[in-house]
Amino acid sequence: MTERREDFEQASALRHAGIELELGGHSAATFDSADLVVTSPGVSPDEPGVVSARARGVEVIGEVELASRWLRGRVIAVTGTKGKSTTTTLLGRMIAADGKRVLVGGNIGVPLSSQVEDSTPETIHAVEVSSFQLETTTTFRPWIALWLNLAADHLDRHPNVEEYARAKARIFANQRAADSAVVNLDDPIVMAHSEGIASRRVGFSPLGSTSDGFSVDGEWIVRRTAASAERLVPVSAVELTGRHMLGNVVAAVATASVAGISTSAMVASLKGFRGLEHVMEPSGRVGGVTFVNDSKATNVEAARRSIESFPGRLVALVGGHFKGGDFRDLREALASRGRAVVAMGEAAPLVREALADLLPVIDAASMREAVERGYEAARPDGIVLLAPACASFDWFRDYAERGRAFKEEVERLKSREQ
Repeated sequence: MTERREDFEQASALRHAGIELELGGHSAATFDSADLVVTSPGVSPDEPGVVSARARGVEVIGEVELASRWLRGRVIAVTGTKGKSTTTTLLGRMIAADGKRVLVGGNIGVPLSSQVEDSTPETIHAVEVSSFQLETTTTFRPWIALWLNLAADHLDRHPNVEEYARAKARIFANQRAADSAVVNLDDPIVMAHSEGIASRRVGFSPLGSTSDGFSVDGEWIVRRTAASAERLVPVSAVELTGRHMLGNVVAAVATASVAGISTSAMVASLKGFRGLEHVMEPSGRVGGVTFVNDSKATNVEAARRSIESFPGRLVALVGGHFKGGDFRDLREALASRGRAVVAMGEAAPLVREALADLLPVIDAASMREAVERGYEAARPDGIVLLAPACASFDWFRDYAERGRAFKEEVERLKSREQ
């Protein structure tokens, strides 16, 4: 009800400002008569009205492209299949800790267009960008572009992984020699799509396997060259759970170094940073069972990395609205750690098909059932991990609503068991 009231108030304000609204669908004439069409990231470029407008010579762009044309500050853009929000947030903390003016937004929840009014030549914009946002860019030019990784995702929108990668690679398309591209040296797709770009390429290695770039060496995050390894940030400063989260920190350190951020600011920014809500978020204990909310693990690769963060005794809650990928990619991680899997939502039959011969698969028809059955399977001393590997749209509005529902059910279970 509150959202509807807010929508009504916003619509009224726009009409009062003289803006004509067309709600509940658009006519072909509206698209064809426009001088410019700006689409939401959720709107496919293949939507018939959009295709018709483009065919008639109407410029079609997305919100990030529109906003970038009006920014006065420099942009650090972050993309990847997993880790974008954590890394973008951490970069913002590092830049702020160094005394510089930073605005954080984009796909992380605050539209880039909302930063235009506050943008100054001294501002650094730390921007998370998705494939949906990047595929509609034409002039978007980040000062520093960071591509974290790539795995199968959003195949309900992109026809195949290659087209998904091409959309991501647009982050480099308009960069020039004075700009920088920070790339994952351990990801062959990222490396292939960053070959021959105009900007200076800087590498980082989450696996620590590089002799030229940023990586972990023992107890330090270092900058390696052929001659030396410069210590930058102690690993002990990192308070995030999971090896993949340490990889995000390495990427942030590499990007911040390129941006001229001091190592003291990097270390200071890590103090007390335990991650984002719905990202490897500790969500309570009931008896001897620990609950962890990683609702933002919305693809198979993200779920695999979450599962690998725990040594064993694990019950994984998997399923939702399937976006592509292969649940069998979870088998190796679950084989040595899993007690059971709770299959949820539309994708439950696919989860069962991929994993039922490996370990028990328990069906759940609601988040309440998922938490309760996960708890029973994890007793007396296990871990229940919400790592859906899917979008949330079958049961919930978004991953955040799903994560909140998980935490609410954990609290309800805790009250019941006391």
